Amino acid sequence: MVYREKPWLKLYDPSVGENVSVEYESLFGLLDRSATKFKEKPALTFYGRSWSFIETRFIAEAFAAALHEEGFTKGDRLAIMLPNSPHYIFSLFGGFRLGGINVQVNPMYVEREIEHVLVDSSTEFMIVLDALYPRVKQVQPKTSLKKVIVVSLGGEKFDLEGEDEYFEDFIKGKTVVPSVSIDRNEDVAMLQYTSGTTGVSKGVMLTHNNLLSNVIQVCDFVYRPCEKLIPDDFKIISVLPMFHVFGLSCNALAGIREGANQLVLPRFEPKELMELVKREKPFQMSAVPTMYFALNGQPGLEDYGFGDVHYFSSGGAPLPIEQAKSFEEKTGARLLDGYGQSELSPSPIFNPPFLNPKPGSVGIPIPGTEVRIVNVTDNGLEDVPVGESGEMIVRGPQVMKGYWGRPEATEETIIDGWLLTGDIAKMDEDGYFYILDRKKDMIIASGYNVYPTEVEDVLYHHKAVEEVIVIGVPDEYRGETVKAFIKVKPGARLTPEEVVLFAKENLAPYKVPKQVEILDELPKSSVGKLLRRVLRDQEIQKIGV
Repeated sequence: MVYREKPWLKLYDPSVGENVSVEYESLFGLLDRSATKFKEKPALTFYGRSWSFIETRFIAEAFAAALHEEGFTKGDRLAIMLPNSPHYIFSLFGGFRLGGINVQVNPMYVEREIEHVLVDSSTEFMIVLDALYPRVKQVQPKTSLKKVIVVSLGGEKFDLEGEDEYFEDFIKGKTVVPSVSIDRNEDVAMLQYTSGTTGVSKGVMLTHNNLLSNVIQVCDFVYRPCEKLIPDDFKIISVLPMFHVFGLSCNALAGIREGANQLVLPRFEPKELMELVKREKPFQMSAVPTMYFALNGQPGLEDYGFGDVHYFSSGGAPLPIEQAKSFEEKTGARLLDGYGQSELSPSPIFNPPFLNPKPGSVGIPIPGTEVRIVNVTDNGLEDVPVGESGEMIVRGPQVMKGYWGRPEATEETIIDGWLLTGDIAKMDEDGYFYILDRKKDMIIASGYNVYPTEVEDVLYHHKAVEEVIVIGVPDEYRGETVKAFIKVKPGARLTPEEVVLFAKENLAPYKVPKQVEILDELPKSSVGKLLRRVLRDQEIQKIGV
């Protein structure tokens, strides 16, 4: 019952309440109210050009009017395949305005992946970057897609096919937007496709209330306690891909709600980011761990003013303690870890700036959120004692509506309102949570449970290691054995034998990698998340299992 007592509440800042209330009728209402409140303040800045909150609302409404004229109605799907850019925001809120369902499409997808998302969602309308247009046209005949709007961020325009149009031509002179009634709790606003790490990629249905609740939960948790410190020219860096739910929430939506000027970067380039921090002096930035790894490797990082940023947040993948410590020591900045997944819009747990985080912890539950550590049994969900490991489950307004077109998968994932995260975790006596690993990634070697993240964290302490992935590979004697893949820091030298020796000094024998492979690069997702599954699949193919 200790989880139901919510021990973390005693850690809350006095300005943070236990619950969350949503004051917006829809996601477009979020932009509408911010435009009324912040007016001519810059909402978006992209390579020297800025758009105010009023301009952003005007263009989003023009885009909605143009979609309406094309026959787009409530519940229709709009696929967005854009890098971070003002046009992403315009189209996102344009779709929300009509009660449409925005479908996130990763710009790095190849034709097969684009086709899967479009077919699975039965999407008829799409907005895409000009460089990606040929990929979309290649798969269009196999889909329901009937209208493609193209965004050019510079360079020479080319002729489009059929009735496809460039964004500026599409919205020109369009002003008529119908009144649309939106049920905040029931109407789906977004289909966020999972990465497919456990099979076919599924569309996570996020309602207006899911996304609104979570952005309010997180913003109130991190911004209200430091409200007096926020400058008038409040700036945040939007470098996390907005097509990823982490970037969508903490940048695209949070920036609009808080009246921040989003300094938008279409891609992560360490030197460009460092120069931006030095020049613009932002208040906050969010990134994934591998971005911080890359920054740690940049010469002169300590000279760019990172210590003047109020805080940095990390999510999307485990943040190794040693890498976080290195970043903080070099910059004097605060780097705060959190936890989330697409099915949770995405955040239930975070390290707020008003607390001194515990090393290795992803933080405490945010307002309106219940978290338990359980064993999933035939008799139901049974709580495990404090400090012991089990599957983490979450209940709150940010829990998804379900998987698009997959009721069975939804029933397996949501039980009595609790979302089964698939992550192995533990809670300490103060209410801090620690992610040990993915349930499906856990290695069972000679009957012992080995958590890859724990082994990775140890190996990150070696001064020559830049990145590491640990997986379990089939072994006739042990069932599974531990294998480590390592990328060595530039200029450093490291042998597999040295890795094993280092691991033996810091790990129990059954956790020590029996195999080590040094690679030039480790596989990453489009948002920089290290991908265990790619290396695991390669190993299985090698041995023919």
